[in-house]
Amino acid sequence: MFKRLREDINCVFDRDPAARNSFEVITNYPGVHALLWHRVSHFLWRIHLKWIARTLSQIIRFLTGIEIHPGAQIGRRFFIDHGMGVVIGETAVIGDDVTLYHGVTLGGTSWSKGKRHPTLGNDVIVGAGAKVLGPITLANGARVGSNAVVVKDVPENATVVGIPGHIVSAKPKDASSTKRQEFAKKIGFDAYGTSSGMPDPVANAIDVMLDHIHAMDTQMQNMCKSLKSLGTELDVVKLPDLGGCDISSTPPLPEHVDPDDDEKSPK
Repeated sequence: MFKRLREDINCVFDRDPAARNSFEVITNYPGVHALLWHRVSHFLWRIHLKWIARTLSQIIRFLTGIEIHPGAQIGRRFFIDHGMGVVIGETAVIGDDVTLYHGVTLGGTSWSKGKRHPTLGNDVIVGAGAKVLGPITLANGARVGSNAVVVKDVPENATVVGIPGHIVSAKPKDASSTKRQEFAKKIGFDAYGTSSGMPDPVANAIDVMLDHIHAMDTQMQNMCKSLKSLGTELDVVKLPDLGGCDISSTPPLPEHVDPDDDEKSPK
């Protein structure tokens, strides 16, 4: 028991640089308070003193702002940073060395009895405000970005962001998986909020369209070369150079002028 208590306190120093000494952690960390009392309420729950267990968990919820159902199974060295607004459901299962930030919900999506809350493997981090919902599994080493909503299983060592949550990094299995992993390394992972390198979704959409236009332009040039090789004459329209310009300040492209219209227009 005392070994487990020592582990719960010592893990705070590994994950919170603000922690200065054990006395401060024991007296001023609501995440530690909620975890220690959950150990007691979970024991009462297992010996079928369920009303007392629920009552104790509600008292701790009132005192710490953290709601952990006494039926939830929590592993070793579990750490809740700040803690306000954290909710952990009855059938949630949490492995070892897991970290949750404030506002996290491990909730259910069904009113049916049985397994309805998430299972978190070892060394999982769930960022501030994230919602992990349903009887899904976050495998060992998974990372969930802040404010993400996760409703599907997350593979081992994957990083999930967004609403709904989508994987931006995972163990490389193919070329696309490797690209996502490099992308995740580029933007970094921030459990509190969007990192400074997080891409703008509008800019990403524009980049994709530009790539598509570039591919179409290359294909059109190849078609024109093929037609010229067959002796077909084509009207050539010079396109403006977009290299290095700011798209937001680019003037509208000039319309194609038919030479016959110039001859008909008044001088």
